Amino acid sequence: MYNIEELDLKLLSELRIIAEKMNVPNYKKLQKKELVYKILDQQALNPAAAASVKSEAITSATYAVESEEPVTAEVESASDADAEDPADKNNRRPRVKRMNVKEAEAAAEEQSSYESAPAAPAYPRRERQPFVTEEVAPVARAPRTYSEEREPSTEAVSERPIRQATVQQYSVKEFDGVIVNSGVLEIIAEGYGFLRSPDYNFMASPDDIYVSPSQIKLFGLKTGDTIVGQIRPPKEGEKYFALLKVESVNGKTTEQIRDRIPFEFLTPIFPQERLNLSTTHNQLSTRILDLFAPIGKGQRGMIVAQPKTGKTVLLKEIANAIAANHPEVYLIILLIDERPEEVTDIARSVRAEVISSTFDEQADRHVKIASMVLEKAKRMVECGHDVVILLDSITRLARAYNTVVPSSGKILSGGVDANALHKPKKFFGAARNVENG
Repeated sequence: MYNIEELDLKLLSELRIIAEKMNVPNYKKLQKKELVYKILDQQALNPAAAASVKSEAITSATYAVESEEPVTAEVESASDADAEDPADKNNRRPRVKRMNVKEAEAAAEEQSSYESAPAAPAYPRRERQPFVTEEVAPVARAPRTYSEEREPSTEAVSERPIRQATVQQYSVKEFDGVIVNSGVLEIIAEGYGFLRSPDYNFMASPDDIYVSPSQIKLFGLKTGDTIVGQIRPPKEGEKYFALLKVESVNGKTTEQIRDRIPFEFLTPIFPQERLNLSTTHNQLSTRILDLFAPIGKGQRGMIVAQPKTGKTVLLKEIANAIAANHPEVYLIILLIDERPEEVTDIARSVRAEVISSTFDEQADRHVKIASMVLEKAKRMVECGHDVVILLDSITRLARAYNTVVPSSGKILSGGVDANALHKPKKFFGAARNVENG
């Protein structure tokens, strides 16, 4: 069996002879390093053939050594040639020169000691022939440079086919379509969109799901649609999860929403159904609202009072009453420019979807979150759902619009721009009861 060190010492022509005997395919086109590894691989696959090839090589080498002339004559002639030609003497390697001189002296001593016996000189010299061949031949070859950089052991070479076979047994499992997720669609100006998570208040987040332009055009999707569908993990070079299959849009199938009427073209009518706010005997505020200011589905209402009089507490009681008496109503509580602890209190005490933008955020964030909530409510109304939005407060939302809107040059009393109140009025006026809705 050959090892990598023995093969590194051989010439390319010798390696090709070995490869030809071992039936290595395309061995003439390979370089020396590649041919060495091919021979080792073939040897690992067929050990019997490799052993026979190596035994033939050893037999031929032994026959060549025995057929040579006596070495002493070559040594003596080499020493004579060195003495006659000084230039050729300088070109020889120092190690070869020293060994030839020593062998010449030893041969001279043996010749003088065995002159009395005529048959003796031939046998000791013949025993020393393999020794001279093994010492001189490696020195004449080129030094190894790459064997020091890469010295894999014989065990590693023999384990290579086993390791490759083990890797082939494993199969990569695809996770496409295994995960089902939902979100509110926001369409970007470039044509594609993202499903925003309510956990991040419909803002950009790591949970965003990419929606391709072809899917948006195919199903007629709009900003604010609540989509449930199968997703896949991001591939190499991608950043977001991608939507594979749309299962439902706003609780409806894709066939049902294909011919929906836009919100702006729905016919608004007066409220026809009343919201029952009475819950328990201890809740007097909601009972008084039912008696003196009943609220119907599709009606607008504002709580106007002085500061610190309990407007937020009354809003929470109304939300709990609607959640308890009207489970068919989708309830959204929108908190703009509120304190973070108040957001936490409302989220824990009310069974509703709480979307917030606290007072430490920028005004454009307040505006964007309010717009996303309004678009979501419109898309749900288009699909026939009842939606209630409780906003706290519209005054702070108007301030945010006043900061964001471009200046029109006309300033009202209190430093309010003339165009700043248009969007809050549009938000407040979106509440309506629609025909066949």
